[in-house]
Amino acid sequence: MCGFPTPTDTVTPRQQRGQERAITGNRQTSWAFADAYVAEDDALLWARERAREAGLRSVTPGTGSALGLLAAAVDAKAVAEIGTGCGVSGIHLLRGMRPDGVLTTVDPEPEHQQFARQAFRASGFASNRARFIPGSALDVLPRLADAGYDLVFCDGDRLEYPDYLAESLRLLRPGGLVAFEGVFGAGRTVDSGPQPTEVLRLREVLRAVRESEELVPSLLPMGDGLLCAVKR
Repeated sequence: MCGFPTPTDTVTPRQQRGQERAITGNRQTSWAFADAYVAEDDALLWARERAREAGLRSVTPGTGSALGLLAAAVDAKAVAEIGTGCGVSGIHLLRGMRPDGVLTTVDPEPEHQQFARQAFRASGFASNRARFIPGSALDVLPRLADAGYDLVFCDGDRLEYPDYLAESLRLLRPGGLVAFEGVFGAGRTVDSGPQPTEVLRLREVLRAVRESEELVPSLLPMGDGLLCAVKR
């Protein structure tokens, strides 16, 4: 039977440090296990390698599997993705969407979108399952339909995240979901020291999502942080 410590159960500072190290180690091992829980196939690995060669960050396998889960949970037929990259996140989203669903993906680099096309094709998706729009997100998003999307995934310019949030609220139907990748900022978001503007924008969107009366939020510790919220 477990109870509260008594005076005879005193833990020395050395023992406490050992316990803390064990907890931290176990947590890191658990996170690594969760992130690799869903294996990636050849098409995803090919897209991930193209992104690495291009100097692009890709969502981790755990974040990707979470995106697929979220797309399935909202029975997504229309998804908007900000930041195509080379197709890693897009494949995960498409796999979670309805068989007749269409992914609208926006990226300023058409060359990267060509890699994504190849990756989608290698994953068995018909060409009409994805709509590629080259250009700046803040130029493209205003042209997309109000309340026309089940899910918006934001993985573009971190400096623009607050603007993406405003656009997402317009694009999403009630019950739709928005997700922001990378909100931990490689640990800098919670660092008390001086931070670059990018981190300040991440803090801004974290605060705005948490305080919004239009959203039901959750912050998932996947990859570099996946901020999710459902529109009421």
